[in-house]
Amino acid sequence: MSHAAAPERSAPFTASGLHAGARAMHKSRATLRNVGWLCVVAALLLNIVGIAAINTAPDPYESGYAQRQIVHLAVGLLAAVVVAVPHYQRWRRLSYPGMLIMLLLLVFVLVPWVPEVIVRPRNGARRWISLLVTDFQPSELAKIAYVLALANYLRFRRNYRRFLGLLLPLLLTFIPMGLVLIEPDLGTAMLFLPTLFAMLIAAGAKIRHLLIIIVLGLSMAPAMYPLLKPHQEDRIKAMIAQVRGDERYVNDIGYQGARAMTLVAAGRLTGVGREKARELAYYNHLPESHNDMIFAVICCSWGMMGALITWALFAVLCLGGILTAALCKDPFGRLVAVGLTAALFAQVTINNGMTVGLMPITGMTLPFVSYGGSSLVTAWLMIGLLFNIATRRPQYLSRHSFEFDEPSEDERYGVVAAS
Repeated sequence: MSHAAAPERSAPFTASGLHAGARAMHKSRATLRNVGWLCVVAALLLNIVGIAAINTAPDPYESGYAQRQIVHLAVGLLAAVVVAVPHYQRWRRLSYPGMLIMLLLLVFVLVPWVPEVIVRPRNGARRWISLLVTDFQPSELAKIAYVLALANYLRFRRNYRRFLGLLLPLLLTFIPMGLVLIEPDLGTAMLFLPTLFAMLIAAGAKIRHLLIIIVLGLSMAPAMYPLLKPHQEDRIKAMIAQVRGDERYVNDIGYQGARAMTLVAAGRLTGVGREKARELAYYNHLPESHNDMIFAVICCSWGMMGALITWALFAVLCLGGILTAALCKDPFGRLVAVGLTAALFAQVTINNGMTVGLMPITGMTLPFVSYGGSSLVTAWLMIGLLFNIATRRPQYLSRHSFEFDEPSEDERYGVVAAS
């Protein structure tokens, strides 16, 4: 008497099937329909505005800087694709080594006996490494390396919810910030603290602790003034005089700021047009009209309408970054999105502020708009990372980022187990 064969057990109920099912439940899903496109489209439109403004500035128009910026844009788009394709968790594993390499490069540009063929000082600053065909500015990539390393550190910790737990994140911030200040590059150095505070707030740090740090920092600011370079002190003096209406420095240390404000005011509501703006920039001898002061050229050419369009595009870009962070449940991805968005927002604020006379001149470029290879490629690397995070949908059964339970007795009394 023959017996029917026992039915074969289905794969999902085997050990391997259960493991495969568990992996599928926790696997990150990718989609091209995401809010990251807001960042990409806004960045592309800002590039178009920037190329048009660079082509309006007098010296770059004659030297073909706009054509070079198009080449920089192509390189930047390629770099964005490179960082957007692999899962962003792979960049997390490289965050600490990447930060170490950036710190070594920041030290390298400061070594005085490095040949000028490799590191050539410009206006007393040592920021660039020559790559023969172009120059490379380590401080630009250091911004991204810093965000990745800090996000990696904060992602599964909670000691930063105590005041003393903020000391290590501050130390991690002051090291690259100090090296950039020594170059000197005050503008880039000013980006680190706003980025740190934004990431700490997103991670759940207590606002009162951050306010205490801000108050302590402001109280110590006068003591740090003697440590500034002479030209940095001059720029602060020029800004204060400019705000007071004092014209003593308009032809001296306040020349660049005064020329920029003159061009901004000349644009009025709708601008004077491209040709007239080029003439005004030429005869006013605006320094760095294609680079740091590109926003003045925009305001002169297209007036307040041009400024509003530029600000609107940056607002859309930052909105895309904020939505990317809000939709990401992974703590590392959320912190990276917040950090990159905060760095871009702070850079725009500083650049526009110094152009209209509300902040001292710091040599800060306007992201996606100013001329420069390192600046543009770095900005597109940021967009690539934001798009990477936006592309990955939250994992199934994943916990929301930074959900904290009620503090235990140990935490209430400041005793926290090592994580």
